[in-house]
Amino acid sequence: MSDTQTWLPHVVAAAVVQRDGKFLIVEEHTADGLRLNQPAGHWERGETLLDAVRRETLEETAHRVEPTALLGCYTTHYARRDITYLRFAYLCDVTGFEPGSQLDTGIVRALWLSPAELAAHPTPHRSPLVMRCVEDALAGRRFPLDFVTHA
Repeated sequence: MSDTQTWLPHVVAAAVVQRDGKFLIVEEHTADGLRLNQPAGHWERGETLLDAVRRETLEETAHRVEPTALLGCYTTHYARRDITYLRFAYLCDVTGFEPGSQLDTGIVRALWLSPAELAAHPTPHRSPLVMRCVEDALAGRRFPLDFVTHA
């Protein structure tokens, strides 16, 4: 990258949703093929990160969620495309389900997987952050929602 180019990370909001020992996961088509991920997507202009995580989860899984805590902020770099992602992962509770919803383009299905099922699944994870977020959730990692403020 030259000195004249502006470097901008892609900011993503992700939902880490656990129910009955299983985590809500999406199976999605990506540029690298079929992958598993938490419901996640880009933070859009005019919304808070909490709005983004609610919207993305509904669009990708038809589940309505409410964030309860910030799990953490994570980064990952994809050298092949020279993209850095800054991921805000939120622990969320399911508050509803809209079975008639059309899922986002590229989403194959939503799955509920145990940590062992996720680790052993034949479909690769979209990034190492998928399993890391599950491990952090199981370890009890939590930050208050107001850790990130929007002025």
